[in-house]
Amino acid sequence: MNLTRDGYMQHLIFVYGTLRRGESNAHLLETSEMLGSFCTQPDYALYDLGPYPGLTQGQQSIVGEVYRVDEQTLAKLDILEDIPIEYRRETVDTPFGRAWIYLYQDHSRLTAVIDSGDWCQRV
Repeated sequence: MNLTRDGYMQHLIFVYGTLRRGESNAHLLETSEMLGSFCTQPDYALYDLGPYPGLTQGQQSIVGEVYRVDEQTLAKLDILEDIPIEYRRETVDTPFGRAWIYLYQDHSRLTAVIDSGDWCQRV
């Protein structure tokens, strides 16, 4: 999760919604290295909140991408995700190492599940 590269702190992050390639917030990861696509163990549930998804503990596998990000990028992502109010960060094991994942906290808004577990394939 915390890696050093050229003396700079690096983190791995698993993104599953608007930060994925081709989505509305992907520009925030333009300078980050995409390590690859990944599908989680069936430990989560993905919900459609309109303009963005919410992820909680559940029984779905979630499709996403793993990136290597620097401290500044991680700080920008935390602002986007409204840490610690709207989302919180936890970790998930990926083939690339342990990565941060954002979990949604307002369970009262979680009504429209995305059955596929893939934000990019939502209807």
